[in-house]
Amino acid sequence: MIRDQAARISATGATVDVGDVTTRYLLYGLLPGWFVPGLADWAMHRRTRIEDTAGTKESLIHSLMMAEVGLPIALTLRYEVNPLLLSVQLGGAAVHEATALWDVKTAIDSDREVRPVEQHIHSFLESLPFAALASLMCLHSDQVRSLLRGGRGDPDAWRLVPRRRPLSPGYLAGIGAAITACVLLPYGEELLRCARASRARKKLSRKGR
Repeated sequence: MIRDQAARISATGATVDVGDVTTRYLLYGLLPGWFVPGLADWAMHRRTRIEDTAGTKESLIHSLMMAEVGLPIALTLRYEVNPLLLSVQLGGAAVHEATALWDVKTAIDSDREVRPVEQHIHSFLESLPFAALASLMCLHSDQVRSLLRGGRGDPDAWRLVPRRRPLSPGYLAGIGAAITACVLLPYGEELLRCARASRARKKLSRKGR
């Protein structure tokens, strides 16, 4: 398929730009859709009483995984995709996968029941970063090639470059509100609940001596 054919497809008689469609999919489909399994996972942790099993340790691991995904997302929303940003995205995805394995091991070692439904939710949370990254790499294949060449010949390869076409303040505000409501507040509540349960156990232990 030649470049023009790859860039545009005809759907129901109308020609659409594949790049624009993919960008809309990332901004209005994949990214908002990420919040659903995240909330479902939090609900499973609550249902299996994480505060009485793995406790604060597992909850902190969840916070770490959110940071590993959240930093590349925040940078991608504000800056151009280039070798530096691709490196951050690839590194974040790899570290997130390793941390996810640590998370499940921590839960199992603590005897917290990780039910099949929760395992299925994890499959979404682990695959979505790779789906997003694959789409971005297809959109910015020139930057992938630049990364493979070590950024040679590109003075902006290894620095953060603000988006030439910034996302609208309304979209950024909406995503920020959704992250607060669907990620920061639920998982902050989880960490607080685990910390309180840990303090209560320590008090009971001191009284029992």
